[in-house]
Amino acid sequence: MKQSINFKLNSKNVTVEVQGDESLLTVIRTYLDETGTKYGCGLGDCGACTVLVNNDVTRSCMAFIEDIEGKEVITIEGIGTSTDLHPIQEAFVQTDALQCGFCTPGMIMNAYGLLLKNPNPNRNEIITAMDTNLCRCGSYGRIIEAIEKASKQLSKTL
Repeated sequence: MKQSINFKLNSKNVTVEVQGDESLLTVIRTYLDETGTKYGCGLGDCGACTVLVNNDVTRSCMAFIEDIEGKEVITIEGIGTSTDLHPIQEAFVQTDALQCGFCTPGMIMNAYGLLLKNPNPNRNEIITAMDTNLCRCGSYGRIIEAIEKASKQLSKTL
């Protein structure tokens, strides 16, 4: 049975007519054509589908759309543009923290969620927070470096 779900996506109010048991990932990618969030494992284990829901890191493949009613969702498209990168995105580019790029949106969103809650994490806190996001290319060292760099950059702007 179709139902109407209202929520905010990247600062814009949206309404979608969907089956309530559909995943947030399906709605974001298929119904709303925001394809930066990736489908990886479909089990919440890889982190490719990471978004923020009310500023909490969320695996969108595991979140039912009906549970998103009235909430705020931020995807990779909501934190920067190709001409105005977010400091985390800029740090990923500067440190070459991406290779194939498939995991990058999820990595950046997980890092964004971390830095919202802990603007100055130490290396161990970064590793712990990022431990659940997988990178098949093995760019972990550069990813950690990028998050450290972004943290320093963001602390200058606060």
